[in-house]
Amino acid sequence: MWKEENNKLLREITFKNFVEAFGFMTKVAIEAEKMDHHPNWSNVYNKVTIELTTHSAGNTVTEKDRKLASVIDALLK
Repeated sequence: MWKEENNKLLREITFKNFVEAFGFMTKVAIEAEKMDHHPNWSNVYNKVTIELTTHSAGNTVTEKDRKLASVIDALLK
């Protein structure tokens, strides 16, 4: 689940392995590019850590972040 702290939406997702984690990141990258809103994220083996914040709004959580979070959630189903 997403948690909001320090003006960011945060989520860590654990996958079966690196290939699944990287495949998920690829799907998110395509959707983020369409939205012109890109996550701060990292991947270590099977874990993907995502931070969403809107830089142009002063590094705060906006509707753009909530929409991207919703898209990411849908990709996990």
